[in-house]
Amino acid sequence: MEIIQGISGFKKVVRGCVLTIGNFDGLHLGHQKILSTARKAADELKTSLVVMTFEPHPVAVLHPEMAPERLLTLPLKECLLAHFGVDTLILLRSDLQLLQYSGTDFIKKFLTNLIKPRLVVEGRDFHFGSDRCGNVETLAKIGSENGFDVVVVEPVAAALSGGKNITISSTLVRELLLAGNVTDAAVALSRPYRLISKVIYGKGKGARLGFPTANLLQPAQLVPATGVYAGTVEIANTHEQLCPMHNRIPAAVSIIASPAGDVDNPLLIESHLLIDNVHSLYGKWIAIDFIQKIRDQMKFESDEHLAAQIAEDCNKVKHILPHPNI
Repeated sequence: MEIIQGISGFKKVVRGCVLTIGNFDGLHLGHQKILSTARKAADELKTSLVVMTFEPHPVAVLHPEMAPERLLTLPLKECLLAHFGVDTLILLRSDLQLLQYSGTDFIKKFLTNLIKPRLVVEGRDFHFGSDRCGNVETLAKIGSENGFDVVVVEPVAAALSGGKNITISSTLVRELLLAGNVTDAAVALSRPYRLISKVIYGKGKGARLGFPTANLLQPAQLVPATGVYAGTVEIANTHEQLCPMHNRIPAAVSIIASPAGDVDNPLLIESHLLIDNVHSLYGKWIAIDFIQKIRDQMKFESDEHLAAQIAEDCNKVKHILPHPNI
């Protein structure tokens, strides 16, 4: 997948491409339906599939206090877009100048004048422009006047654990994760939720109890609710190496509010890997895939009671994720 950053690279985009625009945070089932529809159209038209996205999320620039916590790091988003068949990714830097374009001006500048797509594929709830008054009907009208067609993809609903079909969205995924419902979040995403960060030094309490842990630097992503989870871990030297899934190691993952009330690190994220001979992980990057919540956080009368509970947690994880058949 070719990645283009900035307007100067637009000349590389294949004229007559199939284009879809959006933030695509999470790349959930709804996003995947848009991409698969666009990929199929590009194959039928014998042209390229181009995705235009924005970094950071426009709300983070316009209203930082209201910005949604991101579900995907940029390298992981790039990896997943390539996996879903995108030929070219256009990364536009979200700044005040870009975000002040009216809907019509944005489409005319970037689509009509620069990209010149043959077809634009968008979800039903697509909005654009400084006041977000542009929608798929507006887009179709502009397209009919400027030489491109528009295909509208309807939302995707999926049956979650409650039994009801619920429309999938990035907002829903965030709500599920913040409730600790990583199992339903995985249904909405079609894969486990992946958290990526660097291993830092902890206080060593887990090791003293016989359960050494890898402690994460506060990630630049949404962290699921506090609790203990069955999950898998991957280890690499760089963030980018963790984007594909390779060698997943079963782990008991604990998320707890920082007892010191640390503003920079409000959550302690610890993973105990359920394999033998784990070497030092300090300075490494790890990815945690959340599979199932085991329990809420608890207070313990003694370290002995805590160690006994951790042992029980590890046994539950082993039954949920028998290694190596994860």
